Amino acid sequence: MLKVGESGRVVEIAGGDETSVRLLEMGLTPGVVVERVGTAPLGDPLEFQLRGYRLSLRRSEADLVTVEPC
Repeated sequence: MLKVGESGRVVEIAGGDETSVRLLEMGLTPGVVVERVGTAPLGDPLEFQLRGYRLSLRRSEADLVTVEPC
């Protein structure tokens, strides 16, 4: 899991259910660079910057995304 201010490159999206398909449709595809830019006050959801926009994900959704540091 990236910390606020860290960037990484998406390696894969786990699972094959509709949640993983939705993440792919929202632009979280292998090779894209994401930066974690914030966290809600209670720790969920998490906010990411990618492809020129910001995306908020539940922690359970973000856990499906494998990233490598870049």
